[in-house]
Amino acid sequence: MFSEELDRYSWEDTTRRIYAKTAADVEAALRKSHLDVEDFMALISPAAAPYLEQMAALSRRYTLQRFGKTMSLYIPLYITNSCTNFCVYCGFNHDNPFQRTILTEEEIVNELHAIKKLGNFENLLIVTGENPKDAGVDYLERALKLAHPLFSNLTIEVMPLKAEEYERLTHAGLHGVVCFQETYNRARYNVYHPKGMKSKFEWRLNGFDRMGQANVHKIGMGVLIGLEEWRTDVTMMAHHLRYLQHHYWQTKYSVNFPRMRPSEGHFQPNVVLEDRELAQLIFAFRIFDHDVDISISTRESAVFRDNILPLGVTSMSAGSKTEPGGYYTYPQALEQFHISDERTPAEVADAIRAKGYEPVWKDWDGWL
Repeated sequence: MFSEELDRYSWEDTTRRIYAKTAADVEAALRKSHLDVEDFMALISPAAAPYLEQMAALSRRYTLQRFGKTMSLYIPLYITNSCTNFCVYCGFNHDNPFQRTILTEEEIVNELHAIKKLGNFENLLIVTGENPKDAGVDYLERALKLAHPLFSNLTIEVMPLKAEEYERLTHAGLHGVVCFQETYNRARYNVYHPKGMKSKFEWRLNGFDRMGQANVHKIGMGVLIGLEEWRTDVTMMAHHLRYLQHHYWQTKYSVNFPRMRPSEGHFQPNVVLEDRELAQLIFAFRIFDHDVDISISTRESAVFRDNILPLGVTSMSAGSKTEPGGYYTYPQALEQFHISDERTPAEVADAIRAKGYEPVWKDWDGWL
């Protein structure tokens, strides 16, 4: 399990080594065709800031070689904001006083049809709070079976599950799983996750192993930028990615770097990642791994998303609602977080075409 691997890496020592990187380290990394995590650390370090244009060009080149001029589009569907966790930064925090919603099967179907009217989406991300008692595996299985006839590619972002539960859901149409570790800082993790199942650091961390053991086709990873030193967190995620690729080599992987947005909890980020630094991180990750899918959500502004589009990103959300039932049933419900890019899917697709890229609504057919 990766929790044992993570024990090999000291948070403090990793931070120190990142900030000790020099221009020579950056230049050496940029000359390599295959990078290790030490090279990645150089590219995200402050020493790499003067090399941003060179990194952008290299990131663009690798992305074009692997993905061509395409941008995959997906849309999230929140089916419940019921949650038993107490995450201090999240609008779904169990202590927040608001009406909890668990969509019925009829309401889920209404949401699915409302999404189909927004565009040609075939990539659906089903999202829930963490409530295993009232919205557990049985509920997720029903939601997947309802969505499967309408969407060819189904991904979930839900509570960590057992390996056999992930495998069970693959038979209901599950294609991918997204899970944010939030932070790899074991010593500080429970400051942000004081109670609930999410407070169990190793259970969440080793969930990615369980996904691999269940032969999930695609695994999505991420840290929440705003909690701890971002350079150290993404370095730990780079170690994690390499570990997973070694152990579950038939699985595809994606990464996401969500920056904290305002929520009902009114948590103020401890760390601010500026646009230029986020761009540096995206370029560094593409140079580090040419094949990984790099996703960017509507948390980010339309201007930033349009400008970063040809430089390393390969998938985007569009038209997102982060409240359960937000497309049809309960359009005024509490959001998990406030989105920044409020354009319609058609407007996002037009912006992609304006950059000379093709919006891809559907990645594959289940019968192929």
